[in-house]
Amino acid sequence: MVEKTSVCVAMSGGVDSSVAAALLVEQGYDVFGIMLNLWSEPGTEKSNRCCTPDSVSMARRVASILSIPFYVLDARQVFYKKVILPFINDYTHNLTPNPCIYCNRFIRWDFLFQHALSAGAEYLATGHYARIAQIESSGYQLIRGLDSSKDQSYVLHVLKQDQLEHARFPLGGYLKTDVRIIAQRFNLPVAERPDSQDLCFVGSSGDYRQFLIHHAPLVQNPGPVLDVHGQILGKHRGLAFYTIGQRKGLQINSTFPRYVIEKDFTRNALIVGTREESGRTQLVASQVNWIAGCPPSQSFSALVKIRYKSRDLPAKVKILDDSTVFIEFNHPINDITPGQSAVIYNGDICLGGGVISEWQEENIT
Repeated sequence: MVEKTSVCVAMSGGVDSSVAAALLVEQGYDVFGIMLNLWSEPGTEKSNRCCTPDSVSMARRVASILSIPFYVLDARQVFYKKVILPFINDYTHNLTPNPCIYCNRFIRWDFLFQHALSAGAEYLATGHYARIAQIESSGYQLIRGLDSSKDQSYVLHVLKQDQLEHARFPLGGYLKTDVRIIAQRFNLPVAERPDSQDLCFVGSSGDYRQFLIHHAPLVQNPGPVLDVHGQILGKHRGLAFYTIGQRKGLQINSTFPRYVIEKDFTRNALIVGTREESGRTQLVASQVNWIAGCPPSQSFSALVKIRYKSRDLPAKVKILDDSTVFIEFNHPINDITPGQSAVIYNGDICLGGGVISEWQEENIT
């Protein structure tokens, strides 16, 4: 008897991970599911959208339908340490983090990945919309998902060669509409289950501001709202409550739209300006992960995304050192945000990315 290849599926009780598991079972793999129990604020466990009791029950039900083993893994402590604390720390240091990237780097593709391999799995599979290509001369490549509206290569840019070697993304070649149809074909009760949105750990309100007030009350530090010439237009509640590019909710004295263009930590000032004044063409990204293990060259043209839902835009990438890049866009960008990630593409191939640390007004030569 030929032994089947073992695959661990990261299950969440949602349609994507459930269909990923179903497809792998259909393909003949020896599949088992693991769901992570993540940290929630005490008293809000039932509203953590990643691991509510209802979600655990649904994932267990799907596993039963597929006749695969299912386990729940306690990840509360490591999630708090690797995702929650950095989230709070970044906001208190004038950054706007993306906790989904922390989660993918440290929770799914480190903590869960190691547990999956230790449990005998050869691969860890997730419901991400992304693809993997094996290139004989250069290892593994991360490719955008076929469904451009659902592509999640942006949050997976943190992966390394050894992780891609043991990764499976069964949904990468499907459209979201196809995935729901497949769920119906397998008679899975998640076929019409809505996608999870926003931050999983802030409760049903989805309000990260209240979360910060509770866990980092010092972020409530009011200061002036200034235009680019230093004129006072109003008062802000605390820099952490605003994001670059924001227009609504500024409560300023202005007869025309103004946008947040800078959070001046030194002066505790929120700088706003017109759409034209908010444009920037340059940024520096640090902590860069190159999926191939090293950058393509010292300077090259690429497409760059600066937020998960933003369009990728043409830019010139200059390597400053192994983990730092200088990026100059062909045209001004209005929402370059320190703390978010700049992810670099060669067409559909994700080359890697890093954390936006600052924007520059002059070229680095």
